[in-house]
Formats: sequence, structure tokens, C-alpha cells
Amino acid sequence: MTSTSETGTTNTGPATGPDTVSAAAPVRKPHATLRYTAMRLGVFLACFVVVAVLAYVGILPEAIGRANPLWLLMLAMVVSAPLSLVLLRRQRDEMSVRIAERVDHAKRKLAANQSQED
Repeated sequence: MTSTSETGTTNTGPATGPDTVSAAAPVRKPHATLRYTAMRLGVFLACFVVVAVLAYVGILPEAIGRANPLWLLMLAMVVSAPLSLVLLRRQRDEMSVRIAERVDHAKRKLAANQSQED
């Protein structure tokens, strides 16, 4: 497609550039799943460190029976789950958009392959 703008320059193809990004199109992040997983692990490790320090200081019980490491891990998981739900909402949404795009692409490819067989 060739068009001429008001300045007299000829453009070939659709306009691409930083000023042509539509507001409806989400910004694609190539490694959204990896980034979300790393951030989720980081939130868990931060919670584990906080829980371990609180147990060492004596604010939290250090153990239930002889299950000290298991107790601290379980408590860190319980604390980190709601924090991740709130703090990582944007990354989770980006990841779900990326996964949905990949599923749609796979469905289109499968449909194209099935139509070729017929």
C-alpha cells in the first residue's frame, strides 16, 4: 500500500512507530510467564526470610513439634499467596494475555491443518 502524506513523502505499508500504538492493543512482553514466576518466587523468598527472622527473634513460634523448617515454609506460603495476588496483578494479567494469544495461535494452526486434510 502506497500513500502520500501532506508533506509529499511517500509511505509504503502501514504506519509503524512509537506514535502509532493504539490504546486498545496491550503491550506484549516476550517473557511474561518467566517474569511472573520469578517475581512470585521472590515474594515467597522474602516472606520466608521475614517469617524466619520473626521466628528467630521469638515473635512467632519457632516450631510445632520437630517441624521447624516445614512450619516456616508453610507459613511463608500462606503469607505470600495473598501478597502475590495483590502485588503481582499486572504481571499475572500480562502472562494470561500472552498465554491466551499462544492458545489462539495453536487453535488457528490446528484448524488450518485440519482444513488442508479435507
